[in-house]
Amino acid sequence: MNVQNTHGKAACLAVLLGIIGLPLVAQGQTEEIPRLQNGLPDMQGTWDFRTITPFQRPSELGEQEFLTEAEFADFEAAEIERRDRDNFTDTTTTGDYNQFWYDRGEALLDDRRTSLITDPPDGRIPELTEAAQQRNAERRELARLAEGIEVRPLAERCIMGFNSGPPMIPSAYNNNVQIVQTDDYFLIHNEMVHNIRPVRLSDIVHRDTPRKWEGDSVGIWDGDTLVIETKNFARDTSFGNSSANMHLIEKFWMIDANTLGYEFTIEDPTTWTAPWTVMFPMRRAELPIYEYACHEGNYSMAGILGGWRRLESLGQSGQQ
Repeated sequence: MNVQNTHGKAACLAVLLGIIGLPLVAQGQTEEIPRLQNGLPDMQGTWDFRTITPFQRPSELGEQEFLTEAEFADFEAAEIERRDRDNFTDTTTTGDYNQFWYDRGEALLDDRRTSLITDPPDGRIPELTEAAQQRNAERRELARLAEGIEVRPLAERCIMGFNSGPPMIPSAYNNNVQIVQTDDYFLIHNEMVHNIRPVRLSDIVHRDTPRKWEGDSVGIWDGDTLVIETKNFARDTSFGNSSANMHLIEKFWMIDANTLGYEFTIEDPTTWTAPWTVMFPMRRAELPIYEYACHEGNYSMAGILGGWRRLESLGQSGQQ
């Protein structure tokens, strides 16, 4: 992508952002960042985004956006203790993992924020609309009846999964993403469940067909910030409560040579009562991405569906 096209598309994106009223990122960054031959930031590599900073602000903290220096260590210790699965002695989950399998990290973000959500001010996901609540109830009922493979959750089917999004969020493990850049594409390869999302840099026109699980992503450089717009999802993604109508804006920028800034804003009036924004840094990882071997081809799906067919034959499915 040449510099002249970059400026033209930046103007188009500025109009787009003005129309939908999304917030711009206040970006603090140094000049010491790697660059490609065309002068754009070189974000290639593997990035680690694990953190135990809560995704949503704990309700008891109210409007407190930041911890004090005195509160920080105690809050961090309490979060580590709260998440330690070895303490879950009364769990009723069959075959649950112990702490050995988790890789959330053991540190809060250095800026002492009390949530990854930066907007709304209460640091919490906005309320679901009535339509979304009804949609979720219908999904749960279909999944409970297990009428077919297509109604089972996407993560269970190893199609999309957990923290891979889009958008990406820190989760239990596999909090790594690999970025590859070319003139025409920005490739996002998540370690979790193996999906690779291509972001087109050569145009800003979204393709409506075929609709993909990860949506259709186009990107444009606004100075040293890559702004990615994604829409036209096939249906709900692995992201909780999402729908095919989700409109996602993501921003990537380099804070320094080893730290990548990541922010996303979600707008979906059919799901949430207001737009909301999340921001967190990613740190350059020394190790490469490894294969995440999900459970395609094992006995779980046949067992789930077979069990329900057996109950139905006995006339008992409605009692479960």
